Amino acid sequence: MRDGTFFAALGVLSFSFSFPGTVWALDGFGPWSATGVRGVLAAVIALTALLLTRAPIPARADWAALAVVAGGCAIGFPLLTTLALQTSSTAHSAVVIGALPMATASISAFRTRRHPSKAFWAAAGTGAVTVIAFTLSQNHGRPSLADLYLFGALLVCAAGYAEGGRLSARMPGWHVIAWGVTLSAPVNLLVSVLALPHEPVHLTAKAVAGMAYIAAISQFGGFVVWYKGMGLIGVARASQLQLAQPLLTLVWAVLLLGEHLTATVPLTAAVVLACIVVTQRARTS
Repeated sequence: MRDGTFFAALGVLSFSFSFPGTVWALDGFGPWSATGVRGVLAAVIALTALLLTRAPIPARADWAALAVVAGGCAIGFPLLTTLALQTSSTAHSAVVIGALPMATASISAFRTRRHPSKAFWAAAGTGAVTVIAFTLSQNHGRPSLADLYLFGALLVCAAGYAEGGRLSARMPGWHVIAWGVTLSAPVNLLVSVLALPHEPVHLTAKAVAGMAYIAAISQFGGFVVWYKGMGLIGVARASQLQLAQPLLTLVWAVLLLGEHLTATVPLTAAVVLACIVVTQRARTS
């Protein structure tokens, strides 16, 4: 159990740098180019790892779930969040995506027919409501276009997390994301070919560093430890650790991007951290 929590937490830490990394990548790439290129680079890394380790081809029954992982985690989420980050701050985007654990747990419960306890749902629901209320308070009670992109991103990513976590219970977690990223490669390659001629590329130091991170870690390496953690402790329980992700991203937004936070951030942090403690201790029925 402790090993699973460690790996899941390491995945959350890895993902917490994704938005700052994406903002840096946008310093030199357009949103569509950034999405396509990161996907292609990640696929090269994943396919190389699969070939070097002679990983077995997944069973026919697993390809549908892998397609969900590919569509949600390697195409939909990167594209929608990148589009959102053109107009939304990193801090704001991080808090919107804070609803991801609730969405992941809900989809997982529906797919596996395993129902977490009432205490689990109460704490998870409180955390989700807290981050959503925080988000709406920043836009006078109405979601922006960027928020709609982000809500779409969290839904498709939650589906990818749930399916990937389910597969990780019977196959190595890194195989799950490696095959998912590889499966998404043709789409990301097509996006790159179509977008690069129309979106000027400026290879600044920030753009290169950001692209390297979101391709190698956000798109592949972070998922390796994340899916391993979910495979050990379960999707619903691991997903609640991700309530800490927006808080970590807020810190990086200040330290790396120089963004300014509102006074409500400490209160949001306290509530969310309390929810994490409760959900990690709640038993499932």
